[in-house]
This record gives sequence, C-alpha cells and structure tokens, in this order.
Amino acid sequence: MFLDTDGATLYYEVRGTGPLLLVSQSGEGDAGRSADLVGRLTDRYTVVTYDRRGLSRSTCAASGRSVTMEQHADDAYRLLAELTDEPALILGCSMGAAIGLHLAVAHPGRLRTLVAHDPVSPSLLPAGPRAGHAAELARLQEVYRQGGLRAALPEIARVLGIDPARQETEPDLTPMPFTPERAANFGFFIARDFTAVIEAELDTKALRTSPVRIVPAGGATTAPHAFVGQCAHRLARLAGREVVTFPGGHNGNTTHPRAYAARLREVLA
Repeated sequence: MFLDTDGATLYYEVRGTGPLLLVSQSGEGDAGRSADLVGRLTDRYTVVTYDRRGLSRSTCAASGRSVTMEQHADDAYRLLAELTDEPALILGCSMGAAIGLHLAVAHPGRLRTLVAHDPVSPSLLPAGPRAGHAAELARLQEVYRQGGLRAALPEIARVLGIDPARQETEPDLTPMPFTPERAANFGFFIARDFTAVIEAELDTKALRTSPVRIVPAGGATTAPHAFVGQCAHRLARLAGREVVTFPGGHNGNTTHPRAYAARLREVLA
C-alpha cells in the first residue's frame, strides 16, 4: 500500500491484529527488514512497517537535497493518522528511534509507548560529545564518497559499536542478501539521512515532559563506549528510566528475532 505525504510517497505494509505497533527501521532498512521479528508479533499486534522516504519503493520528491528529521517524523505521523485514531506503539531502531523521539515531541498525542533502541541522536548529548559524533558521521560520508560502501561499512560498524566477532545469530533466519536495492538504500542513508541526523535539533525539554512512555533500550552486545550507547543512556536520564537491555547488539531485531520479540512483548506489556 502507498500513502502520499508532504514531498514523498510512502510504501507500507500492515500485518496482524490488535493494538497498532509501528516498527521504524534502522539504517537502510525498508518494510521487509524485520520480517522474522514481525512474524512473531502479529498474533498480538497490528504491525506496520514502511520504507522511509527515498528507500526501496518509497519516493522522495526533492531528489537532489537532503531530507530532514522533521520530514521523517511527519511521514510517520501521517502514516499513523491514516491507520488509527488511537495512540500507537512504536519500536524505533537506531535511525528509527531518532524519528520516534522527534515524533514524541511534535505529536505526542499519536504515541502511547516508544521503545527507542540505540537512538542515533547526537542532539541528545552535551555540546562536546555531540560535536564529536556529528563530525564522525560527516567523516563517514566522506569515506563513502571516496571509497564507496566497501570502505564505509566497516567504519559504520565501528561507530555503532558493532563487533563482528560477537555477531552470532539465531538459526533459520530469513536470508537478507546484499542486493543492488539494498546498496542503493545504503547510499541514500549515508549521503542524505546522515545529514538529517547531524543537523537535527531535538527539543530535550519537551522530550522530558512528553506524556509518551519512552523506553530507552540498547543491545546486550553493543560496545558500551559506542555513540548510540551514549545516546541511549542520555535518553534514560532525560526520561527518568533505566536502559532496557535487548538480545543481540545494535541489530538485535534482525539477528535475534525470537528473543527480541519476547523481550519487546514484556516491555510493551
């Protein structure tokens, strides 16, 4: 299914029955990224996944310009408004968690609970760390421009605290081959969404007083010094909560879908 928003057309999928749960994906992830996780949630929730603007089947009208986090949050808001009159649940992973935080500030009435896993949100941090991590993301864009994905992906893993030596997975997962479409999505993510992350201004005062139940989350094997770990712990202080540990690492929703789904059910309950 498709939905026209402001400057984009979004592709989305709806599965299951029960309270609406929007899964806002990480990185280059499109509506199919969390297929194994979604399949373990549809007996309890109406699960919505979508392609962010510019990825896979979704379009982005401003082809030569960067998108903004406000646009991404507005896309999510319009999608929720299309599908339900009730406050929704959101699982946001990485970039998706950052989108969820902006949505919690701009449209708090649309959300009941936001599980924010490893949010990629430099604006959560104090000035010094924020500037350092923003510069790190900008350097990654230059690495991609100079050397392509082969050079950029190992550096992205390092920045996100992903240790290849600890990337064990559950058995029998749906194959996720590195297709030309995924490569194109990665290119859009690095070249344009990174800029949205760097330039985003998150109103932390509004976030602190938001009526949305915000659950900061982190992967069990995400490196503790990683930028996203710092963001999760900063969010926990703002929300007055502890960071909830989820199975796997930064991409636990895809590497450990069974255990991740079980943990998510606990948290949402």
